[in-house]
Amino acid sequence: MEWPHGHNVSERKFKLSHRSRQATAARSSTQARNGIRGRRDPSTPPGGVVPEDYEFDHMDGKGTSAKVRLSELFRPGTDVLILYHYMFPRHRSDKRPKPSSGPMAELPIEDGPCPSCTALLDNWEGAVPHVEGMGVNIAAVAKAPIEQVAAFAAHRGWRRLKLLSAANNSFKRDYNGEDAEGQQLPILTVFHKGADGLIRLSWASELLFWPAEPGQDPRHLGTVEPMWTLLDLTPGGRPNTDEQFEYQG
Repeated sequence: MEWPHGHNVSERKFKLSHRSRQATAARSSTQARNGIRGRRDPSTPPGGVVPEDYEFDHMDGKGTSAKVRLSELFRPGTDVLILYHYMFPRHRSDKRPKPSSGPMAELPIEDGPCPSCTALLDNWEGAVPHVEGMGVNIAAVAKAPIEQVAAFAAHRGWRRLKLLSAANNSFKRDYNGEDAEGQQLPILTVFHKGADGLIRLSWASELLFWPAEPGQDPRHLGTVEPMWTLLDLTPGGRPNTDEQFEYQG
């Protein structure tokens, strides 16, 4: 590595040593993630078969409400489906400001979407063509009526991410996207369709239900949130704050 002129030798050695330690830590972290991704224990049984072919609400190509089944979310020739449980409505404990304009501005705050989930889907919107181009299906499922979800998506500028509503089925409750009191939870689920045609749960972000590390928010989706992983690279790291619909300054 070449350093700018003006640094003395001892300063350059110190900085090089410090960056070397950072690089070693980053490499160890990458190796650990790769090890987890690459680990496939042949003795592990396949995930549980989904109990029913859930029927969701979505907006069709004409912009009208229509029905789509879980099995239909797998495009021909694909066998993996990523489904994010969008907290829409948000959790009742979330008192962050709602949008000041657009279709959600008139809704009671408790009926509107979660700012953190919305930030995540903002991040994913541009990734959808790449994920789908590599043979994987991806969608987000809310509890709110599909008309509200579609109106907010249009206001947000989302055009690629497939959005669903589970307002009329038990999918979110069955897969821990909703608690016993009906409060929404931000879990990520991955489903696999086998050669036998059966759809099974392959993975879920169950770290959500483990206690967070001291001084940290839950990191169950930490590796799929580009905004936060970018901020982790800055000198101060990720700021001690939460996502918002609108930022000041």
